[in-house]
Amino acid sequence: MKVTVDFEECLKDSPRFRAALEEVEGDVTELELKLDKLVKLCIAMIDTGKAFCTANKQFMNGIRDLAQYSFKDALVENSLTKFSDTLQEMINYHNILFDQIQRSIKTQLQTFVKEDIRKFKDAKKQFEKVSEEKENALVKNAQVQRNKQHEVEEATNILTATRKCFRHIALDYVLQINVLQSKRRAEILKSMLSFMYAHLAFFHQGYDLFSELEPYMKDLGAQLDQLAVDAAKEKRDMEQKHSTIQQKAALQDYSSDDTKLEYNVDAANGIVMEGYLFKRASNAFKTWNRRWFSIQNNQLVYQKKFKDNPTVVVEDLRLCTVKHCEDIERRFCFEVVSPTKSCMLQADSEKLRQAWIKAVQTSIATAYREKGDESEKQEKKSSPSTGSLESGSESKEKLLKGESALQRVQCIPGNAACCDCGLADPRWASINLGITLCIECSGIHRSLGVHFSKVRSLTLDSWEPELLKLMCELGNDVINRIYEAKLEKVGIKKPQSGSQRQEKEAYIRAKYVERKFVEKQAASVPLLESGTKVLPPSQEEKRHSGPEKSLLAGEQGAASQKEGDKQESSVFCDSKQPSPGLQLYRAAFEKNLPHMAEALAHGAEVNWVNVEENKATPLIQAVRGGSLVTCEFLLQNGANVNIRDMKGRGPLHHATVLGHTGQVCLFLKRGANQHATDEDGKDPLSIAVEAANADIVTLLRLARMNEEMRESEGLYGQPGDELYQDIFRDFSQMATNNPEKLNRFQQSDSQKS
Repeated sequence: MKVTVDFEECLKDSPRFRAALEEVEGDVTELELKLDKLVKLCIAMIDTGKAFCTANKQFMNGIRDLAQYSFKDALVENSLTKFSDTLQEMINYHNILFDQIQRSIKTQLQTFVKEDIRKFKDAKKQFEKVSEEKENALVKNAQVQRNKQHEVEEATNILTATRKCFRHIALDYVLQINVLQSKRRAEILKSMLSFMYAHLAFFHQGYDLFSELEPYMKDLGAQLDQLAVDAAKEKRDMEQKHSTIQQKAALQDYSSDDTKLEYNVDAANGIVMEGYLFKRASNAFKTWNRRWFSIQNNQLVYQKKFKDNPTVVVEDLRLCTVKHCEDIERRFCFEVVSPTKSCMLQADSEKLRQAWIKAVQTSIATAYREKGDESEKQEKKSSPSTGSLESGSESKEKLLKGESALQRVQCIPGNAACCDCGLADPRWASINLGITLCIECSGIHRSLGVHFSKVRSLTLDSWEPELLKLMCELGNDVINRIYEAKLEKVGIKKPQSGSQRQEKEAYIRAKYVERKFVEKQAASVPLLESGTKVLPPSQEEKRHSGPEKSLLAGEQGAASQKEGDKQESSVFCDSKQPSPGLQLYRAAFEKNLPHMAEALAHGAEVNWVNVEENKATPLIQAVRGGSLVTCEFLLQNGANVNIRDMKGRGPLHHATVLGHTGQVCLFLKRGANQHATDEDGKDPLSIAVEAANADIVTLLRLARMNEEMRESEGLYGQPGDELYQDIFRDFSQMATNNPEKLNRFQQSDSQKS
């Protein structure tokens, strides 16, 4: 069984790490016993030649025992089982080859036990010693009183030195474990294969039997060569990772922290934060015990060992408060108080105490916010007072929320009734489909999953300007012409507002998930998969082959002119439709959202790649087309903002080159990697600096500063500085409602040319 111990967990010294060590140490002990047994049996076979048959049978039993022990490694188990079965037939042949047996079995396996396993044991002793020293240093550091400064400094220095030594020895120990686990199978199989070849060469009477085994043995020999190569590669990779982790650990400031703790309220495993804390017992002695604490599932829990069931300290974080404690002798203490009890905790440093307090406070706020969403839905919306004096920021928020979003979206044709059941005055929307829904249909849409429908409230949620504009570009009529094109042909009756929920659910699933009512695409032009066309060169192909800036300057007007004609025509009018991916690709450049929605309905991959045009994606084409709403539509439907073309340029690169400030702002908000470089080694910031585009340089630098600030303060998963959010909000407003104000770069650039 190959057991690997994670280097990252080694630095944390978590219960998971200790449990993994316990499992590995037991496994190596068991392996040593098995190998020692096999070697001793071999020696007995050599020394007792007259009783060879008996000794040989015992030895085969040892091989079978090792094979059963290796049941999780099919190669080892199958090989040893096959060899032992063959040897069972050879017991009657007494041609003994003791010298070869001694070289193949006794020497090799004893060397492995005496050298490799001995190294493991030595490393284990060093690790146990330094681990005990670290625990003593931690306890001493925790017990020292705050008013004894000399003892505080001495304890801190001892703890720092002990931690540094622990990290070094622990990483070496983990490396020794992983190298041993990688090498063991090759050593066992190599020795056994040598032993079997000795029998093949000298047991002439068993030639016929071994001739049947020989092809398998040769194949295993070839596999051994590959195993040796793989083992060497694994060793190099582990040594490299060992070095990287060691360098990373050296760079981090561990002067007061055992490990770098982070908290994330949106963590996938539900654990917001975890780490060691001292807990004061509630008994009369008030003893302090070190336990592994974690914030998860709106609770504060701890455990002594990894396999123990967590003990709940706080059942519901919404009912508790957290505060500093300065009135006791111990340092770095804080108290979590609930209505029924209080819990006194102590961190290892002031930095960790602040991190834990902030994590608890953030979890409390998150729990209230999640619970508050339900109560907000029950509140009646209030219309804005015409005589009230509102600040600029309040007015801006009201433009994006409540009545304004509801009125603007419901003005679109067909949006005054639910898209799926026809109920009047819908208050919910699917933002990636661009439709309005009643509350019951919105619940069904939520159950489909966000990859099919993303539901948002028109009255309770805040709406970004580009998202609101996207809703106004589509609407129920457009989407129903696509997703209900064959409704009458198939004879399905559309549910009404009074229909049963089961009927609505079946209809909605058939409409959006199975797409049963979408008109099949007309005869497609000849295409190769992945975007290769077999068409004669057309104006469409020429349009994408030139440089990006000339493409915009020379043909954007023609594309805009075509757009008006295509809006009036049916989305199904083309007699020779391209593939859905190519249709999405072209429609993205032409800013034709109905055609894009149609392509997705026909199964277009949103990250489709056109290999004839530098592996550009529809999102890159949307950037070239200059439409912010088109980019938003693709992103809401799952487009990857970091896919790059053959030149190494992603959507953020292209938006920067073309000076599309609004798109740069959008991509940064959607998590675009601004550190990625193209084939010339340029990232978006260097491109914007060369082009002297002040707006884009400002956005990129602000985003980079905000990212660095969040990393330095440990605010992973948090939105960041309020000033940063305000500036990006202003740019989004301007890009959506007043794009001419952001055209300074394009205008000055065209004047120069």
